[in-house]
Amino acid sequence: MARLLDDAEIDSRLRGSAWEREGTRIVREWRLRDFAAAVEFVNRVAAVAEERDHHPDILVHGYDRVRLELSTHSAGGLTESDFELARRIDALS
Repeated sequence: MARLLDDAEIDSRLRGSAWEREGTRIVREWRLRDFAAAVEFVNRVAAVAEERDHHPDILVHGYDRVRLELSTHSAGGLTESDFELARRIDALS
């Protein structure tokens, strides 16, 4: 099982990042040009998530916004896998 990160490790990884901590997950929201762009972005995120076998919670709302939430559910919180996936997702945007 993946090792949970402690608060200091989480804070360090979030420093300078657009991701924010909400309890036992990190979250980020994007505003895209329209609905089609939002769905295209979600599809690119899905491809990376499948490749890594680590899947975010995804919310498309307001026709042009995408909110992603990352947490390692099996570990009960945040692990290095969440931050690695966040970095990969950041590279898509």
